[in-house]
Amino acid sequence: MPKLSYRVPKYGRHKPSGQAIVRINGRMIYLGPFGSKESKDRYKQAVAKWADDQDRSPTLPAPAADPLPESSTTLVELLAAYIDHAEGYYRKNGQPTGTTANLRPILRLLKEMFGTIRVADFRPSHLDAYQVRMIENGASRRYINDACSRIKTMFKWGVSKDMVPVVTWQGLLAVRGLAKGRTKARETEPIGPVADEVVDATLPSLPPVVQDMVAFQRHTGARPGEVCMLRPCDLDRSADVWLYRPESHKTEHHDRGRVIAIGPKAQEILLPYLLRDATATCFSPRESETRRREALRDARVTPMTPSQEARRPKARPKCCAKDRYTKDSYRRAVARAVEFANGARKEAGLDPLPHWHPNQLRHSLGTDVRREFGLEAAQCVLGHSKASTTEIYAERDLQKAVIVARTLG
Repeated sequence: MPKLSYRVPKYGRHKPSGQAIVRINGRMIYLGPFGSKESKDRYKQAVAKWADDQDRSPTLPAPAADPLPESSTTLVELLAAYIDHAEGYYRKNGQPTGTTANLRPILRLLKEMFGTIRVADFRPSHLDAYQVRMIENGASRRYINDACSRIKTMFKWGVSKDMVPVVTWQGLLAVRGLAKGRTKARETEPIGPVADEVVDATLPSLPPVVQDMVAFQRHTGARPGEVCMLRPCDLDRSADVWLYRPESHKTEHHDRGRVIAIGPKAQEILLPYLLRDATATCFSPRESETRRREALRDARVTPMTPSQEARRPKARPKCCAKDRYTKDSYRRAVARAVEFANGARKEAGLDPLPHWHPNQLRHSLGTDVRREFGLEAAQCVLGHSKASTTEIYAERDLQKAVIVARTLG
């Protein structure tokens, strides 16, 4: 046999799954449990085929290695390959989304229950058993149905990679989601609107910047993340109703645009935040913290002592407020304000406020818009339409949103 043009692929270990692997032409092939005779035999077969390809075409790149025969793929191999795929696929603006993190506990339980069986032997009854285990673990019905849907998606992906027999995936489609009221699975309360009285009672406990974020969201129905990422350069102020096009939004991977109409009331809230760099976020935690410290300093009655002066915050501390809120930090700020307000209400003998989160403000506005303008207008304002994006449909959405903003916003 002529001398090979490439180094022989090495027998390696995939730490997350404990499987033996070999990389051939950039493709990772799972061989079975690391160190087992089966994995070493399969490694020899893969290397022999690779060497044969090298011998036949020494001047050309070796052809891609064949995928594992679907009849021999184990479930743990499928899980490991799918996680690798998810880490590269579920990304936005170069950053991973929360999808992969949400997948891990779902697939971890599947691995604990059935990791040793072959994919070809996975039956609908296994998925039924998975549902029962999740019910026993206290998971909600909606979460269980979402988890099973993700598992079916994984098997569908495995079919496209020749790792799963088509009949296995088709069999899983017969497993229905848990119906409401017909299982022992825990039910969760649907997300509903938050009463204006509750929001108004919470506002005094919020920092001024977050107060304005809440007020802006109440008038526009923007998603919490869209409020956090708002920048002056994202605004079109050429008409009486401003148009806000977020740099990123929830449904952009479906090729659907997102335009938020900003009416007079929301414009009044936003104006003081536009006097900054065009690419800087309008609502800044760092700015909020600076304003909070200034208010405390102005309200101080006694002069600052030398020891207190020495303990003043450094100009560039190691841990400081960020330049931009996230939907999670925004939500936590509201949750802390509700807890603080409830502490004061308890001392005054008043009933506690229910806990709420910023996304409920969208539901509140959606309810008001639907009552006054109809369901279609509410879908346009909140960006919930599922129709294919076309220029005509987008223009119709935008016109309705502008009318609503001019009247309510």
